[in-house]
Amino acid sequence: MAKEKKKLHKGDQVSWRSHGGEAHGEVEREITERTEAAGRTVAASPDEPQYQVRSDKSGGLAVHKPEALKKKED
Repeated sequence: MAKEKKKLHKGDQVSWRSHGGEAHGEVEREITERTEAAGRTVAASPDEPQYQVRSDKSGGLAVHKPEALKKKED
């Protein structure tokens, strides 16, 4: 059985590993095509989406693959 891909949505609260430990923030958008985001080229596609997130601490933008993001449970 194939593993189902994680689907995140705008506004979801997530955490991810960062150089300084663990960062927390909010999903701003799903990226499903090759584009520029957070200061770099993102090679995303509908089959391999990536997510733009904003850090709660710094306010900075980052882009991560879904497997790098952990959704905070309500």
